[in-house]
Amino acid sequence: MANVFEKTKRYNAWEGQTIQIGYERKQYLEKITGFLDTRLVKVLVGQRRSGKSYLLRQIMNYLITNKNVDPKNLFFLNKEFIAFDEIQEATDLDELFSFYRAQLQVEGKIYIFLDEVQNIEGWETFVNSYSQDFTQDYELFVSGSNSTLLSGELATLLSGRYVEFEILPFDYSEFLDVKELTLGKESFLEYLKTGGLPELFHLNSEELKRNYIASLKNTVILRDILDRHKIKDLPLLEELFKFLAVNIGNLTAISNIINYFKSKQKKTNYETVSSYVQYLTDAFIFHQADRFNLRGKQVLGGACKYYLNDLAFKNFLFGFLPTDVGYNLENYVYLQLKRLGYEVQVGVLNNLEIDFIAQKADRIIYIQVAYLLNNENVINREFGNLLQIKDNYEKYVVSLDDMKYSNYEGILHLHPWELINI
Repeated sequence: MANVFEKTKRYNAWEGQTIQIGYERKQYLEKITGFLDTRLVKVLVGQRRSGKSYLLRQIMNYLITNKNVDPKNLFFLNKEFIAFDEIQEATDLDELFSFYRAQLQVEGKIYIFLDEVQNIEGWETFVNSYSQDFTQDYELFVSGSNSTLLSGELATLLSGRYVEFEILPFDYSEFLDVKELTLGKESFLEYLKTGGLPELFHLNSEELKRNYIASLKNTVILRDILDRHKIKDLPLLEELFKFLAVNIGNLTAISNIINYFKSKQKKTNYETVSSYVQYLTDAFIFHQADRFNLRGKQVLGGACKYYLNDLAFKNFLFGFLPTDVGYNLENYVYLQLKRLGYEVQVGVLNNLEIDFIAQKADRIIYIQVAYLLNNENVINREFGNLLQIKDNYEKYVVSLDDMKYSNYEGILHLHPWELINI
């Protein structure tokens, strides 16, 4: 264990090393640090390469610079690094942590940071044990790239003693800040094409970006899905990924997907397709938006909509066409509502569709999304659908028109960048 401990030193600040924190994501940092000094386990989940590791390091830096915590009281381990291949099970992790305490003679509260913790078998027992150990003061932060991280045993063990933060790629305002661009339609369209994965901002050519996204997709599919679930039909999973990516914003049912594959002479069944779709959403590549019946006040089964966690997967792997702007805009609005903490569903009212019903606590808003309000039919559809909702909750139409239109019977017209603070 002494050898692993020596490697661990490189990734901690015990000997005065500077912590590389990257671009500070202030909104997330503020939310997470608001739960400091509690025994709640802070759990960061999200797609690979969305910035979870940097956020953990930003929290560490915050503790050192703002809370005057001794760097020796911070223990960080990233299971993605080859240096920690020997840490296979919770007992290995416990042995390393005990070795660290003995070597550094740590006194007082210890902050434990475990990155990509799902790669350690039985990690749940370590987290549960140390988070509930009242003989010593510990505070734990863990991250993972699968939405099932807190399912099963850990959720039962902790039973409300954790708080979860879903980390999404950079939003438009962060994109502007990093790229030093001005807010407006031109920069927004660039963001809509580029997406918000942090590492993309440092790649200078389309080819490099495309190769990076292809590599990331393969990592998610091969490591996070194929290895974890022992996938038997990799070509089917690849085709399903493409199908969902090019059909974002369209109503999609499992039966529709099966029929599509049958038309391509690809045999499959409901159970397989349903499982593969679930694996892709568990890995945070796609989000599922269920339909909600406004009249019956219930979630509808069957068809739903899928949105990409980052548009780069579609734009760089399958092309960005002028006809895609409307769908990409809808995808952006969905993600932005999630970033703001809303639960988002697709509305159904009689034969009409409301693009989004977003709810946060007691607040409900309805949103229609259109690329442009460029003819009477589009205007009547977008505003007319909202007018059919007979309640007093806020209603918005979001579009990329150059003009900003006046309120229409209480319905507000917004440009997409105005959703930053809605």
